[in-house]
Parts: sequence; C-alpha cells; structure tokens
Amino acid sequence: MRRISRRAVLAAAVPCLAAPRSVQSVRGSVPANQLGVTLVHEHILVDFIGADRVSASRYDRDDVIRAALPKLRELRKRGCQTLVECTPAYLGRNPLLLRELAGSTGLTILTNTGYYGARNHRFLPKHAFTWSAEQIARLWVQEAEQGIEDTGIRPAFLKLGVDAGAVSEVNRKLIAAAVLCWRRTGLRIHVHTGDGIAAEQILDILQANRAPAAAYVWVHAQNEGNRQRHLAAARAGAWVEFDGVSRAGHDQHLSAVLDLAREGLLQQVLISQDSGWYHVGEPGGGQFNGYTYLFDEFIPALRNAGFTQQQIHQLLIDNPRRLFST
Repeated sequence: MRRISRRAVLAAAVPCLAAPRSVQSVRGSVPANQLGVTLVHEHILVDFIGADRVSASRYDRDDVIRAALPKLRELRKRGCQTLVECTPAYLGRNPLLLRELAGSTGLTILTNTGYYGARNHRFLPKHAFTWSAEQIARLWVQEAEQGIEDTGIRPAFLKLGVDAGAVSEVNRKLIAAAVLCWRRTGLRIHVHTGDGIAAEQILDILQANRAPAAAYVWVHAQNEGNRQRHLAAARAGAWVEFDGVSRAGHDQHLSAVLDLAREGLLQQVLISQDSGWYHVGEPGGGQFNGYTYLFDEFIPALRNAGFTQQQIHQLLIDNPRRLFST
C-alpha cells in the first residue's frame, strides 16, 4: 500500500460536500439520528444463479416473506432498528420486497446500488465489461437520484465486490466508477474484499482517483489475518468491517474488535453478521439463519472483555450513523 500523506488522512475526515443529510431507506428518507441500533451487513434473499439468469420469477414472493418475517421480527425484539441489506443488483436485489418487509416489521431497511465483481465476475452484467467508468457511474447516480428501476426506491450505499489478491482490471474500472458516483451522491463504497492485499490495492486505487480512504468500507475485513493491515486501513481513515459475527467466528471477531479499540480506532470499526438468507433455487429457501447472535452472545462477550456501554453504543449506533450520513 502506498504511504498515505497526512493531508490524505485529514481529507479522509472531511465529509464529501454532496453527502446526504438524511439516509435513504426502502420506505423513504430517514433522519440519520433515527437509524438507531444498526446491523450494517446482512442479507434477506440471494440468488447465485448468475447475472445472465437472475430473475424475481425464480422464487415465490410469499414464500420468501414466510421465511424472512419471523427472523426479522426476532431481530426487532432485540432492539435493532435498522438492517442494511447488502444483496447487490444481479444477485437478487429486490427493493420492493424489502419495502414490504420493512412495513411488516417496523425495521428501517437500506438497499444499495453498484455491481458485485467477486467470484470471477460471474455476477456482472455484460455491459460492465464494455461500458466506460463514466457510463457505469451515470447509471448508479441515476439510481441514487431517481430510484432503482421504476420503484422510486433510492439506495443508501454502493456495493462492489472483489476477490482475494490483485484487483482485476474490470474491478478497477468499477471502483473508478464508484468514485465518480460518490463525488456526485456521497454514497460510500462498500467493497466485499477477499483479503488484505485487495484492500491495500483498493486504497491505492482510491488515492489514484483522488478519493479519501473514508469513502471505502472494507467489507469482510475478518478475511485478513494480519492485524497490522486492519490498523493501517483504519489509521488511513477507511472503515474496517468485521461482519461474520457467529458462533464459528466469535473469537476471531472479538479479538479483532478489541485490538482496534486498544489502538484508539474504534471509531472506524463496523460489526455485523452477514447472516440470513433465503437461498433462491433451494427448496423452501434452504437454511435461513437468524440475525440475533450478535445481540445474544457477541455483545455480552464484549462487555465481559471490558467494553463500556458507551463503546457498545459507538459500535451499534454512532458508527453506522456516521457511515451513512457523512
């Protein structure tokens, strides 16, 4: 990763002038201070069939609602107010379904624009390879300003995806397009990131495109075992997201959050579970995991490790509010 200048670090703390003063949910604009307790990375429905075949006709909407509602209502009982649904276009994103579930549960649900270039580009539409960064950015800006397709539902963030290791040329272009969209809309760039090498390259690409590290959310930072890379990204101003909180990943996530807190970098940390979801193509949607482990097990573990209520408030409320509103 290139050495980041003090000026770049300071710039990372300055919000984009185009940043929204409120947050776009699937049911309309929400004041940022009303997001409350927020899970920043979850899924309700995903379809891994591929960009050339994905379609809402592949599943029964009522069946999805039957599977998802109990899980979302249990989450709401835990005090969660906002769920960030990270399924991107061409992987099953369905804003109208999310709006119906938000209305039935009282949850604020956020959706996204952008393209997912991980898994060897299987979920990219054909035009992602032929269009310029400017052309792609115009489409994302249109979604941000006018709504996704004809739904009128506007995204709250950009979702991209890259594999581990060197960032491919098409993904470099998509990151450049995301920077153009960020400049116009203020939407932060959440990137499914395979490892720390990819994260470092993303920071380099942002710097080359004159965007601050603060525009980037390092999604799946737990995939990188070298904690020094977490610290370097956080010090540069990037958001470091540990979003696989679960029984299997409990100790790893606990240690990562505690490490950054000890270094005075908790303000750059995001946590979530990457849980759910209705698997299109599997009978009954397959195994739909819930969203409550973080509240039932992980937060108590943070308290037992010495976290104060103020620090927990920062992780679950303050950091997400800043993420989506500055």
